[in-house]
Amino acid sequence: MSSAAYDSNNIFAKILRGEIPAQKVYEDDATVVFMDVMPQAEGHVLVLPKAVSRNILDADPATLGPLIVVVQKIAIAVQEAFDADGVTVMQFNEAPAGQSVFHLHFHVIPRREGVPLRPHSGKMEDSAVLAANAEKIKQALAG
Repeated sequence: MSSAAYDSNNIFAKILRGEIPAQKVYEDDATVVFMDVMPQAEGHVLVLPKAVSRNILDADPATLGPLIVVVQKIAIAVQEAFDADGVTVMQFNEAPAGQSVFHLHFHVIPRREGVPLRPHSGKMEDSAVLAANAEKIKQALAG
């Protein structure tokens, strides 16, 4: 069973086109990484391919290789930047599985022992906090 059609007006497509601002952490020819505006933990980022993909079910396999390499690079950086005990990497496919924005993306979330994830609610983080957290990750990437 294939995914539904890609909606080019989803919020991540708008971010990729520069129509909506995002606190970017990393970008290369194939991917972009930015802070999640409703973070489940300090340092929660999203890793997206620039290629059009609704989710992993319809992604061009050529998109996945470079994407997962960046997911790993970012996971290492967020663990260092936030002195985390571990890193959760999540990826959802279609609404019943928890996908709410229909552009392929990975959540990369630094984790501390004994600290539960916050709900991924409608409460947006202060932009100054997101900017400071993005800077910590950029410093770890430059390290």
